[in-house]
Amino acid sequence: MTGAGEGATVDLATRVEVEDLYYREAELLDERRWEEWLELFAPELEYTAPIRVTRRAPANDIIDDIGHFDETKSSLGLRVKRLRTDVAWAENPPSHTRRLITNVRVRRETGTGQLAARTNMMLFRSRGDHGAHDLIVGERRDTLRREGEAWLITRRVIILDQSSLGTKNLGVFL
Repeated sequence: MTGAGEGATVDLATRVEVEDLYYREAELLDERRWEEWLELFAPELEYTAPIRVTRRAPANDIIDDIGHFDETKSSLGLRVKRLRTDVAWAENPPSHTRRLITNVRVRRETGTGQLAARTNMMLFRSRGDHGAHDLIVGERRDTLRREGEAWLITRRVIILDQSSLGTKNLGVFL
């Protein structure tokens, strides 16, 4: 993905369309409307969350070779189907979630007709009645393609702000 300062800026209407896409996505996930959420992605989707480590500068702190997950639209679809069964133990009972999406930055990728977007995300997740919760924070780096009247996400890389996740599982989508 192009960096935050690279590529051409987009007009206000396009930026609002992209922001609306992300707010709709958060709503669909928080309401467990996963089948509708999958429709936001292109068939060739790449959906990854590489591992982040703590290293001395100037070394890269992202390890692309391994990750928390490396998904496709098809594998996400299988996860959604599993969540609708009684064998998705990590999410039974389901988590209560709230996703906050902020700092939406959108650029037009040079020569591709696609958009490069970065968003900051915060996921609050609670389970059970004991008051314990998880807080997962990071940046999502997306590539979007216009498909008719809608934007589809073709690639998502999620860079988490934690080297070690405090959550017991990633049974929810980021």
